[in-house]
Amino acid sequence: MAIEQHIIADKNLIRTARVISMIFTPFSIPFMAFLILFVFSYLRIMPLQYKLIVLGVVYCFTILMPTLTIFLFRKINGFTPEDLTERKRRYVPFILTITSYVFCLLMMHRLNIPWYMTGIIFASLIVMIICVIVNLKWKLSEHMAGAGAIIGGLVAFSALFGYNPVGWLCIFILVAGVLGTARIILQHHTLGEVMGGFAVGLICTLLVLHPLSKLLFRLFSIFLF
Repeated sequence: MAIEQHIIADKNLIRTARVISMIFTPFSIPFMAFLILFVFSYLRIMPLQYKLIVLGVVYCFTILMPTLTIFLFRKINGFTPEDLTERKRRYVPFILTITSYVFCLLMMHRLNIPWYMTGIIFASLIVMIICVIVNLKWKLSEHMAGAGAIIGGLVAFSALFGYNPVGWLCIFILVAGVLGTARIILQHHTLGEVMGGFAVGLICTLLVLHPLSKLLFRLFSIFLF
């Protein structure tokens, strides 16, 4: 009886971990970031049509296109979602996603979207490129890279917009802990891969989005050229 209860508990734990991983998928993070900006920051005063256009572009190139192309890649090759967790099979999904994000940046540039919004996509792109490079030797967690990017974005935008991020930071640090635990429970990543992914997302986002970093990059460019 005790063994059966233990097995049921393990199954429930694994099922919960899978649900958490599905809810906090890396694909949804840029769209969520823009949605939060348009709802909770001063950007909510922007015209509804403009916000819908931006959200539509972000959704198409960061969620719809990567999901669709990776799905087609799996079907053509007969892979299951679990097959893509292997390090050697992760390169094509990464490349497909990176290509889609590049097109998103080009589209946002054409629409003259402000730097602090295009910076969200640019930071995500840098994170993915680093993950691809590191993936040659070490399988970083993209889920945790996304979690780190959210926390880094909160800190950067708090400096830019002048709000207190403590409440949001507490929520998303808790979410990051739960998500990292879920990835370890599913045996998709080790503790080191989880922490490494989180660090990459956090550092890249701070470097790209923080106003101080932007000022330093501008001064460096002026000095260099």
